[in-house]
Amino acid sequence: MSSADALRIAEEKNLDLVKIAPQATPPVCKIMDYNKYRFEQQKREKEARKKQHTVEVKEIKLSLNIDTHDFNTKLKNAQKFFAHGDKVKVSIRFRGREMGHSEYGYDTMKRFADACAEVANIERPAKLEGRQMLMFMAPKPTK
Repeated sequence: MSSADALRIAEEKNLDLVKIAPQATPPVCKIMDYNKYRFEQQKREKEARKKQHTVEVKEIKLSLNIDTHDFNTKLKNAQKFFAHGDKVKVSIRFRGREMGHSEYGYDTMKRFADACAEVANIERPAKLEGRQMLMFMAPKPTK
């Protein structure tokens, strides 16, 4: 039907004439209540955002000569983060003469990664960047 006829029918029913495919020949239109359609669409988007889970990156700071109790405390915190579904950034900051002994930093990172092996995967292995050594870990996917 012609667009003028469609527009007249839409006005009689107090509805809107919405172009579905304007590039087609002839253009495809639909008679509908556009405000109601937009409201329902926004409602669906809001519902989808509500169910969405954002993954945060939490940071655990270790030191080069960390004691076992402190290490276990940091490990427990990291496991809580993994249980919640967050990623963890593990960092060691080298101060002064510690820069000459980066191998101890790699050992500490490896020990931390081995302790978290059953609940997390290494996303990015330990790497020395300036005075800081960084490693990123992500929780293992749940089945």
